[in-house]
Amino acid sequence: MRMLCVIPVRGGSKGIPGKNRRLVAGKPLLVWTIEQALAAQPKMDVLVSTDDEQLADIARSAGAQVPWLRPAYLAEDTTATEPVVEHAIAAYTAEGKRPDAVMLLQVTSPVRLEGTLDRAIQQFVASGVDSMVGAVPQTPFLWQYGADEHDQPRAHFTIGARPRRQELDRTQLFYRETGSLYVTSTEIYEHEHNRLGGKIGIFEMDDLEGVDIDTELDLSIADHQLTQLHRDTANATSAASAGPTDKDSAQ
Repeated sequence: MRMLCVIPVRGGSKGIPGKNRRLVAGKPLLVWTIEQALAAQPKMDVLVSTDDEQLADIARSAGAQVPWLRPAYLAEDTTATEPVVEHAIAAYTAEGKRPDAVMLLQVTSPVRLEGTLDRAIQQFVASGVDSMVGAVPQTPFLWQYGADEHDQPRAHFTIGARPRRQELDRTQLFYRETGSLYVTSTEIYEHEHNRLGGKIGIFEMDDLEGVDIDTELDLSIADHQLTQLHRDTANATSAASAGPTDKDSAQ
């Protein structure tokens, strides 16, 4: 299966100016997603679609393909993501490299564990779904207003038989879309112009991977989590290369 990874990133950001090139855990925010995509197995073409030359330079330096700058009409504040992906599909198709599916990765959700993208590709291929959405599990302890004419709040669980978290099974959980990743067959984009359509699957992600950066606080949380993950990975690699300790050898 030929899979194209599209990473859309604009130069403008009203909430956090220059967000996508801000340093997070020692790297520009954009770079984290590029490196994760390049490390995925099986290999994908990794395309960054941007309207910003500085972000394009950062992306190229990180190893991503940036064959063109995104047209201005696809880089407005109100531009949806789907036309951006379809623009990329059309460009690759014109070069004789039409993908079978597209993995859409959003830079604002940079925390992805090692192996997550590999697992997503494997699940998409094995499950036979047409599209797949990354999500983190949530308990059903949710309330909602406007459930009746008196605007009384309603619980999404049985109040008189409140289950323990450990007793919940997957049919009792809700799944929150993280915005981190989507995998979609090319035909869905071409015919439905949406990242989700046809037979839809849920790709379950770890709670740690649920960060979505909209505020400075979110940026700080992502910085902390990525720093910790990088440190843990480095320590594990160092321990593995050091070999067994004397105590381990004696056992």
